Amino acid sequence: MELKYVNTRNAPEAIGPYSQAVKAGSMLFVSGQIPLDPATGELVTGDAGKQAMQCMKNVVSILEEAGLSVDNLVRVGIYLTSMDDFGPVNDVYASFFNGKYPARACVEVSGLPKGANVEIEAVALVG
Repeated sequence: MELKYVNTRNAPEAIGPYSQAVKAGSMLFVSGQIPLDPATGELVTGDAGKQAMQCMKNVVSILEEAGLSVDNLVRVGIYLTSMDDFGPVNDVYASFFNGKYPARACVEVSGLPKGANVEIEAVALVG
């Protein structure tokens, strides 16, 4: 199986040895996106809802580079440094969909890169 690597300037550059996304067969695996502003490379500050908004914008930019949209998502993983942020993050997340949601997990973790409060990864169906 041939792998295709997806990269866009409309999402932040990888801060480690990974790709923004990799297409394998009919699946696109989007790496975890923290709330980095792609224009500055800086962490978006503010509450978890604001950070989740930037994470989702980054995911959408990667999907669009691959010719996809949120309608292609089949699974999303959300990582929070505090479950107290579940409500605001959930509200922002839901705003990206029209009632048809992918499967999802949301877990609390002890820390995220660069001190982020939210990280979002995704898997999409291609075609």
